[in-house]
Amino acid sequence: MDWSQMLQIFLFSLLCLTGSSKAVGELCKDYGREFERVFSVPGDAAMLTSTLLAPNVFNYDTVPYNISWYDPRTGRKLTSETGKTLVQEKTLWMFNIEMDDAGDYVCVVRTPSQCYKQATLLIVNQNNPEECGRPQNEVEQVLTNTASAFLSCPLSDQIRKVDNYSIQWYKGCERIVEDDPLWDRFTYVSDGQRLLVAQVSPEDHGFYTCTMTFDLEGLSGRISETFVGTVKSSSFSKMCRVFVLSVGGQCADLIWTARDDFIPENVSERVFQESQSEWREEEKKGVWIERQLNFLEVEEEDFYIDYTCQTWSDRGFYSASFTLQPTDPNYLLPIGVLLTSLVLMFTVSVVIYHRFKIDIVLSFRRMFPFLYTNTESDGKLYDAYVAYPHLSGSVASGEVEMFALHTLPQVLEGRCGYRLFILGRDSLPGEAVVDAVEESMWASRRLLLVYTGSTFCSGGQSDSSSSDVLEAWKSFERQMAMHRALLEGSLKVVLVELEEITPTQLAFFPESVRHLRERQGAVCWWKSSRTRRTRGLRCGRWGEEEVKEKRGELASPSFSSPSLSSSSHFWKELRYYMPVRGKRTKCPEKNSLLNI
Repeated sequence: MDWSQMLQIFLFSLLCLTGSSKAVGELCKDYGREFERVFSVPGDAAMLTSTLLAPNVFNYDTVPYNISWYDPRTGRKLTSETGKTLVQEKTLWMFNIEMDDAGDYVCVVRTPSQCYKQATLLIVNQNNPEECGRPQNEVEQVLTNTASAFLSCPLSDQIRKVDNYSIQWYKGCERIVEDDPLWDRFTYVSDGQRLLVAQVSPEDHGFYTCTMTFDLEGLSGRISETFVGTVKSSSFSKMCRVFVLSVGGQCADLIWTARDDFIPENVSERVFQESQSEWREEEKKGVWIERQLNFLEVEEEDFYIDYTCQTWSDRGFYSASFTLQPTDPNYLLPIGVLLTSLVLMFTVSVVIYHRFKIDIVLSFRRMFPFLYTNTESDGKLYDAYVAYPHLSGSVASGEVEMFALHTLPQVLEGRCGYRLFILGRDSLPGEAVVDAVEESMWASRRLLLVYTGSTFCSGGQSDSSSSDVLEAWKSFERQMAMHRALLEGSLKVVLVELEEITPTQLAFFPESVRHLRERQGAVCWWKSSRTRRTRGLRCGRWGEEEVKEKRGELASPSFSSPSLSSSSHFWKELRYYMPVRGKRTKCPEKNSLLNI
């Protein structure tokens, strides 16, 4: 770098550092006033842009430069420190504009050897309270009638410079709100930069305002532009061309008609035909004749009419026709809405069914019982076999016995009409326990296995022989039920859980019960209790005095369910797993024995 270049850079830097209010009066090359005016209203923001950074001014890619903005009325240099203005090289932002802000603003560009300046005019108009749009709205955007069209927000230059923004559209004084049935034909596209108007109609003509709220380098502002949306019909033209074989002169005419009427050639008409034109093609030894039909605007009255091109000559008369039809409707949007609605409805239906499945199924059974097979013809005598641990020195077994002998029959038999088999209550006197269990299970449609956390733990009274007998037939009852449920699949087992099961208690459960509990779950009585009573019952023996004491507690009202209504959640869930209710029939054999 030679000394002359270093001196130029030094002088340029010194000029940039010492630039002050006298910059407006510098001997700069004046490019006058920018042609584009900037319009705004009080309270809005405005963006002023200089066009001095252009190749026809100087080579800004290689020559260093500095840009400053000035208010010529005061000679003051505008900076970004006031919160009122923000300078971004060739762009000047003004926020919260007032009427006094109207006027010229000068952009000065300095290079090491030159100085250029240009003024940009800001016009501030007072809003008319009776008008909702912005003044100076001569800009027009065209909407094609009966088609879908886009309106573009005129703030694209401002959008590219801001940090973040949101756009709101207005038609006249009304805000265009998406997802509002009143504006269902209007859709925001590209973050609101474009407005899609579906199936344009003449009512869509009017003033449209695009309002952008934005943030820029810590400052917030609002800027709007208003334009006219004009609804016009689409133009259309059709050329009729005829080739006439001719060596010398020819005599042929070409005209357009509609409904057998001649279409005028007056260009001031909305529908007109141009003058006939012709030219000779020497290679084919003939003449081309053509005449064009023009529609300045296509209206509904032009549809479904035969427009005929007719020609006649020495060789004869010929004609060809076409018919205008409206464009096919845009089914893409309705199909998309329909598919979205179907997916939404399906999702909501799945959620509702999952949440209210039991209520739905029970209601369906009640309203349409004729859709189900009559259970009385299946050869079964009982709707359910109730299997439970009999009282053997365990307080938990006493709970189960109270529930199985009193609560279950009270609701399922007394209020729901089901028929239950309970060993000891419904078995015949003197009948072998094994035979009673086997025959009754075969005659039952379901098996209700009632248990607590200590049901499958070893324990009992001091009389070990009695306890062993009970354990033996309980094990037989359970094994037979699991064999028919898991291996044969001929019996459906419903697990009825009376108390919350801890992991320690679950470890004592037979593998078949754990498998069934994991696969299909259990109907939990304890979830509907007033208080969840996780007793933490031990797996062991209870003393005789403890058993008597607990029996009294179990028989007291404190053990009663929070609700014995068949409409409570527990009983609904249990009824859901029960077979469809049939008529309650009595066993003639048992009745005859009981009457002896």
